[in-house]
Amino acid sequence: MTTYWAERAWLPDGPSTAVRLEVEDGVFTEVTPGAPRAGTVLTGLVLPGFANGHSHAFHRALRGRTHGERGTFWTWRERMYQLAARLDPDSYYRLARGVYAEMALSGYTSVGEFHYLHHAPGGRPYDDLNAMGHALARAAADAGIRLTLLDTCYLAGGFGRELDERQQRFGDGDAESWAARVADLRPEGLTRVGAAVHSVRAVPVEQLPVLANWSGPLHVHLSEQRAENTQCLAYHGRTPTQLLAEAELLGPRTVAVHGTHPTRHDIRALAETGTRVCFCPTTERDLGDGIGPARALADAGVGLCLGSDSQAVVDPFEEARALEMDERLASERRGRFSMAELLAASTDHEALGWDRAGLLPGAPADLVAVDLKSRRTAGTDPEAVLLTASAADVTDVLVAGREVVRDGVHQLVERPEKVLAEEIEALWRS
Repeated sequence: MTTYWAERAWLPDGPSTAVRLEVEDGVFTEVTPGAPRAGTVLTGLVLPGFANGHSHAFHRALRGRTHGERGTFWTWRERMYQLAARLDPDSYYRLARGVYAEMALSGYTSVGEFHYLHHAPGGRPYDDLNAMGHALARAAADAGIRLTLLDTCYLAGGFGRELDERQQRFGDGDAESWAARVADLRPEGLTRVGAAVHSVRAVPVEQLPVLANWSGPLHVHLSEQRAENTQCLAYHGRTPTQLLAEAELLGPRTVAVHGTHPTRHDIRALAETGTRVCFCPTTERDLGDGIGPARALADAGVGLCLGSDSQAVVDPFEEARALEMDERLASERRGRFSMAELLAASTDHEALGWDRAGLLPGAPADLVAVDLKSRRTAGTDPEAVLLTASAADVTDVLVAGREVVRDGVHQLVERPEKVLAEEIEALWRS
């Protein structure tokens, strides 16, 4: 058993002081506020570990490289395809290891990897059909972070269109072949396997029933851009949400990613089925997608979670802050979410198939310690830390009771910034 003592800790009822945290076999066995100082001292404010609900790890190599000539969406898309064509299992492992280490340093203790880079360029299968997925699993394990590998079904290049040459490595031919490949994935340790529908554009409606039979976490890009809604209505006479509802893909296990442009009827359908929505504010603003109706969704009873998506920013505080600040801009009103609501969205590990997060007995021993004396947080009320801190203020991170970050230094990956710089430069030189 290991004992930690936190100056301040955010317990289920809010911040408390002098909290003793007992850890055994990767879970909290005792959480006691007002306890005498003992064990390993964690200064600042201790929070539950953050959950990154939506990630494309390889997009990290696009950061700062898609803004030429003012950087349109099409600039970004072309660079993304160029990058995807250059990755193989070895380079993907090296890049993802750096990305996941960056996430851990930022306070994420789990990540949902929306994984569609399955095969070699041109669609040629690797000898190990899941070589790219296994590379991601090894990278996460070596970086010390929980991984839900959301293996993504990606079969079409748009409504009524086949995959183009650059998209061939994403596809499996049909949903049955996708399911057969995924069945060979064998998760170990802190890795779990989930599923994803890339989008209603990329999975023809007749293939959706195969995905409806999936019993674990199921994620789907939904109404990220207005064009998706327009095209879906023109082709199917239904919104993307209506299409998923009719295919019985909505429900408590399902997470709709982005949900930027739902109709009122869509919001009602998401709420009635218990479907979550994962906002990715830093990516949505980077791509110019728009501001989603987060407050309207929450008020309807839709659970919200957060993700870093394209890795334009890897900072759970910034995602939480943006959820609130974007709502303020859209509504022209302050105080759209409580701090408890922002923390709940930031720590929704259940959306990834993991147990409920929290500093409470029986919960996974994931925690993040945040410096309250930096130039960003000095003088901050601890309850407002999500609006003032940044990833740079994270000092210590535990994942399943293991010290992954100590005093701001990753304990498993030496100098992640060097790993990232070397691998990204090599990819763009190839």
